[in-house]
Amino acid sequence: MDRKLRMGMIGGGPGAFIGDVHRKAARLDGQIEIVAGAFDIDPKKSKQMGQELAINPKRVYGDVATMIEKELALPEDERIDFVSVCTPNHTHFPIAKAFLEAGFNVMCEKPMTLSVAEAEELKVAVQKSKKVFGLMHNYTAYPMVKLAKDMIKQGDIGKIRKVIVQYPQGWLARAAEKEGSQQAEWRTDPKKSGAAGCMGDIGTHAANLAEYITGLAIKEIAADLTTFVKGRRLDDDGSCLLRLSKGAKGLLHASQVSIGQENNLAIWIHGEDGSIEWHQEHPNWLYVDSLGAPTQIWKRGNDYVGEKSEAAGRATRLPFGHPEAFLEAFANNYCNFADTIRAKNAKKKPTDVEKDFPGIKEGVLGMKFIEAVVESSKNNAAWTKL
Repeated sequence: MDRKLRMGMIGGGPGAFIGDVHRKAARLDGQIEIVAGAFDIDPKKSKQMGQELAINPKRVYGDVATMIEKELALPEDERIDFVSVCTPNHTHFPIAKAFLEAGFNVMCEKPMTLSVAEAEELKVAVQKSKKVFGLMHNYTAYPMVKLAKDMIKQGDIGKIRKVIVQYPQGWLARAAEKEGSQQAEWRTDPKKSGAAGCMGDIGTHAANLAEYITGLAIKEIAADLTTFVKGRRLDDDGSCLLRLSKGAKGLLHASQVSIGQENNLAIWIHGEDGSIEWHQEHPNWLYVDSLGAPTQIWKRGNDYVGEKSEAAGRATRLPFGHPEAFLEAFANNYCNFADTIRAKNAKKKPTDVEKDFPGIKEGVLGMKFIEAVVESSKNNAAWTKL
């Protein structure tokens, strides 16, 4: 396929944060173009967004059903190749399912659904459709995260003993949902956000990062969730003990009431022979320790990174010393997602590095994580299996 992939978008209307990030990231490498969308629940705002993006007004839709109907009516060489779902949590499942059943590839924001039951149903829809499904857990797409994964896979730190992962923020330390913040309003509404607040929003990122880098699965959780802000309906802080596969143990902490913290996602992985440490706010460096030796700092963009990890090299755009971060991580998932679509359209098998993006499996695991955390906390932090 020697053309750009045609992208449609659901959500991401005027003033939206994450939808704008998706648009910028998808177009970063010049292989994807946005040609259609239903950008807002308000048709007027959807039209406004279409005008800002210079999209053909005939392909700016007022709702999902109309978009599917009209896109299917177009010749196959004009309709969208995939849709990106960038709406609040409670709408992810019905929108993604509708597009899959209509025969479109789907990229979806996380968490994937509101329940494990919905996640399992969407898994069936993906399998029946035989379409490509991506889930935007962007933090696993940083080059140095991929390097860490490959180092562990290659046995550099030995058998893993301990995993410590955190994601503290402070932006919900006050009742921002009552002060006009649209982002806070839906994230603290159980009807829109789901069974968990902080743990569903950012705790899932921490869990996904831990499983991705280590290759281990979280098997059991003992969780303590707290709602510190008076009147808030969902948790805004949580701590978990983890039991992982192969005997590893872990700690997971997420908070949105930690004043002074912005997006301090970080992970420490301790093995029998060494340790690895990565910080999202300083993403271009990876710290590696070996017993009895000084700390090594691996720096993104150097040849030795790509020589060690093909995936990390593929995910790198700029030379060393020029930081790459948040938008590029989103773009890395879009690149792999798009290349997988291209391979399938050409009836070729995508390579392992092309398939290196989160999908339906991670979506189901994310929902099992949320439900186990909530259940454990309700039962006084009792150990709960996923």
